[in-house]
Amino acid sequence: MPNLPDVVVWSIPAFVLLTVIEMISVRVHPDEDAAGYEVKDAATSVGMGLGSLFFDFLWKIPIVAVYTALYELTPLRVPVLWWTVPLMLLGQDFFYYWSHRGHHVIRILWACHVVHHSSRKFNLTTALRQPWTSLTVWPFYVPLVAVGVHPAALAFCSSANLVYQFWIHTERIDKMPRWFEFVFNTPSHHRVHHASQGGYLDRNFGGILIVWDRLFGSFVAETERPVYGLTKNINTFNPIKVATHEYVAIVKDVKNARSWRERAGRVFGGPGWQPSPTPEPVTTGTSEPGPTTTPEPAPTTTPEPASAEGSAAA
Repeated sequence: MPNLPDVVVWSIPAFVLLTVIEMISVRVHPDEDAAGYEVKDAATSVGMGLGSLFFDFLWKIPIVAVYTALYELTPLRVPVLWWTVPLMLLGQDFFYYWSHRGHHVIRILWACHVVHHSSRKFNLTTALRQPWTSLTVWPFYVPLVAVGVHPAALAFCSSANLVYQFWIHTERIDKMPRWFEFVFNTPSHHRVHHASQGGYLDRNFGGILIVWDRLFGSFVAETERPVYGLTKNINTFNPIKVATHEYVAIVKDVKNARSWRERAGRVFGGPGWQPSPTPEPVTTGTSEPGPTTTPEPAPTTTPEPASAEGSAAA
């Protein structure tokens, strides 16, 4: 088993320091157009982050069991070397893109990820607003384990990806150099991802690299100031409600569904999925015909004979 550090734990002091610096920056040099900080919102984000540490530990037990079993079954092995680690990071980031995109377009997966988008602020504490139901993520990385990536190496890559994304949750950085913006995920790209405007919805899913979005048609550049939050905001700072509100909504919709097709759509369709409207009944013409009326003939008139002057003129 490779001996790799837990980069999330090692990064906690940096998280705290950078958050304090950002808070001071917002206080000293406020931006009236920026979302800024709100005490209750920031406290909720931190609380969701602390809760995710506990629940992620629970979910790791069955996930590690599945990954380990698969790793033992595959004859392939990817050694942990100085040149294979970047390749594993690249592979993990590729599958992160599809995991992230899937968690936006399938409602039962969105119920997990919506937590991260539920804040109407965008600052470094928003990065800590993590879900408590991340059990839905592991299937997307099965191909990496199947080709011989050790589960511990996969965990390291996932942690590195998560740590990278911390600094891009800020409005204090406008744009990075052009070459950097083209290749990597940046605060500008991620502000678009967290916006609720129609043109920005479901865009910029990349973790470390933004090139996946450019390749697969989901990239949008930041052109107008984003409005953060959900299309229907939840208006609560209760961590339990933040963590579970979309699951509760799914259960209600399934209970009220009129068919199995609608039930499936409410769970596996997109977050805004709606059943097709029921067509109105078409009349078949079998009703009894009403009384018919015969139209009266139009009155006829006999033309008067032309006058003598008129005949001469013709």
